[in-house]
Amino acid sequence: MTTATQANPYATPTADLEVPVSPNKYKNGSLESGIAGDYDFTIKGILSEAWEKTNGLKGSFWGAAGLLFIGLLIVSVVLGVIFGSGAQPGEMPTGGQIGTQIVVQLLIMGLLYPFMAGIMMMGVKRSVDQPISSKMMFSYFSVTGTLIVAGLLSTIFIWIGFVLLIIPGLYLAIAYGLIIPLIADKKLSAWQAMEASRKAITKRWFKIFALYFVMVIILMVSMIPLGLGLIWTYPMMISLMGILYREIFGVTSK
Repeated sequence: MTTATQANPYATPTADLEVPVSPNKYKNGSLESGIAGDYDFTIKGILSEAWEKTNGLKGSFWGAAGLLFIGLLIVSVVLGVIFGSGAQPGEMPTGGQIGTQIVVQLLIMGLLYPFMAGIMMMGVKRSVDQPISSKMMFSYFSVTGTLIVAGLLSTIFIWIGFVLLIIPGLYLAIAYGLIIPLIADKKLSAWQAMEASRKAITKRWFKIFALYFVMVIILMVSMIPLGLGLIWTYPMMISLMGILYREIFGVTSK
């Protein structure tokens, strides 16, 4: 009770109705809790939030995607001029041509991964309402080497899994889904990110598979009207992956 109320017992009572706001209204997971499987979500809840957060992400995503497309087109042309176009249609490629194509693909991959990290981190930052922009795609060149190593290893393991029995490949394709943000956000090594993603996702593998399956259906349906729906659903997919990452591992980057 205030002094004024004490002085006047007939005065209207006053109270401080201001409710303190949490500095982080989102669940703040951690690497340890994620690996331990200490997380859960609903498919409907993540899809709904991903759709809502498409607003505020769409412009930055497509700006970055446009720049990436133009950059890859230019790089592909330049590398084609430097290394040649390879075997002609109907012609068996030589060992040298195969080696050249592998080198070209590795160079393109090396350029692609840091940009992919930037785009995925847009979804991660949007999941906790942090500011984002197209310029984020240039922010993760410092972890390029780690991204390439993780990308190569995970691709090889997934490929081997599909060659052997298909099911192991499908399992790893889902389980390795959060490698890139783990490297970009948590600064893990390639192997640490691969194992953290695999161990955490394995705890809810079927549920995460179902979430991705529904998102793929949404993408396919959105392609029906001349692909115009992809303007919204591609950013929604990036938003969805950011939200899933937040729910499992929390967001470290500010």
